Amino acid sequence: MDANEILEYCLAKKAVTESFPFDNETLVLKLDTKMFLLMGLERQPLSINVKTDPEWSAELREQYPQIIGAYHMNKTHWNSVSVDGLKRELIFKLIDHSYDLVFKSLTKKVQNTINNS
Repeated sequence: MDANEILEYCLAKKAVTESFPFDNETLVLKLDTKMFLLMGLERQPLSINVKTDPEWSAELREQYPQIIGAYHMNKTHWNSVSVDGLKRELIFKLIDHSYDLVFKSLTKKVQNTINNS
């Protein structure tokens, strides 16, 4: 799986925007104004940061050595995922989960606007 495939998957979701607020190498994908995925475009192997439920984070970190607490982020809620060796279904599930967590944190008004777009 490569960065373009992940980017296309994310941009197909409702109300997603992309930007480079930190530097020219770290792509940030947001839902409304909240980040749900970060991707270091120059890092090898390819790695993404996604938001996850704290209980699931602990399970993931135990089960997969490619998943660790995200550097420079709240490690309770964010995981860094090296995509090499992981099934694409799991990567997409992690992306969906992160998107859904952020969506649920938005106000009902913003949720309704997104759902009706």
